[in-house]
Amino acid sequence: MKKEDKLSCISRIWIAIKMLFISLFRKRFSDEFYLKIQYQHKTGYRINLENPQTFNEKLQWLKLHYREDKLTTMVDKYAVKEYIAEKIGEKYLIPTIGVWENAEDIDFSKLPDRFVLKCTHDSGGLVVCNDKSQLNYTKTKKWLNRRLKRNFYEYKKEWPYKNVKARIIAEEFMEDDSVINANGLTDYKFFCFNGVVDCVMACIDRGINDTKFYFFDENWNLLKLNKRGIEAPAGFTLPKPGCIKEMFEIASVLSKGIPFARVDLYCIKEQPYFGEITFYPKSGYDANLLEETDNYLGEKIDLSIVKM
Repeated sequence: MKKEDKLSCISRIWIAIKMLFISLFRKRFSDEFYLKIQYQHKTGYRINLENPQTFNEKLQWLKLHYREDKLTTMVDKYAVKEYIAEKIGEKYLIPTIGVWENAEDIDFSKLPDRFVLKCTHDSGGLVVCNDKSQLNYTKTKKWLNRRLKRNFYEYKKEWPYKNVKARIIAEEFMEDDSVINANGLTDYKFFCFNGVVDCVMACIDRGINDTKFYFFDENWNLLKLNKRGIEAPAGFTLPKPGCIKEMFEIASVLSKGIPFARVDLYCIKEQPYFGEITFYPKSGYDANLLEETDNYLGEKIDLSIVKM
């Protein structure tokens, strides 16, 4: 990412206006044109799709050129369960309680007191129920049905989501009593490059105002890949998960043959559990990514393995 490519304030205002117009008529434009304008709008930089170098740039290139059927299965939050079972085994799956094509079909009386509802075809379609007696069923159904109508692909052009069947699944509510998980489960997000796991981002305090993200290597050394790592006091660390080695191995298996994949896992009572696979973190528009990190992670992605 070059400083001279940074857009001026006036240019950014003009791009924002253009993006608004294009969003209203997004089906009329090519994916490439749409992504170029959206990239400028989101990051403030012009994108180089002819010779992408940074992490964010290469993710946009992959949206346009890396299109294998298995990617659709891997982002489908229901279909991926069979895929994971075949790859690494059912013991790593969070149990499924039910699956529906319409929120009106959900019989809440048959669900446990605590559960999680997810839409299978998008990102963010999540309902975490800690106490069923406090859940507003009508509001929840309306919200889920609204999400079912949303075509996630149209907004960010993330091709794997284009043909995912829209459904709702219920999963068991998972919890851990360790200190690090006092504010909910810790997400461990593994950054993988064709089966090589470079680092893991531990996300703590999810669901509150100040979610914290820290990067570690396989030996659990804190990495200065983001502001949290840079600003952390000397000697800072987080408790090392007892199953961290196994999680690195799982992430390696699941990402083999893929230019980039972020494999999200949980470690609950020393047992790894699969969360999801993401191919475009922040949809490749992470303006908060350190410049050196954007370049570093970009160098790790080998686009030559993509069959054109």
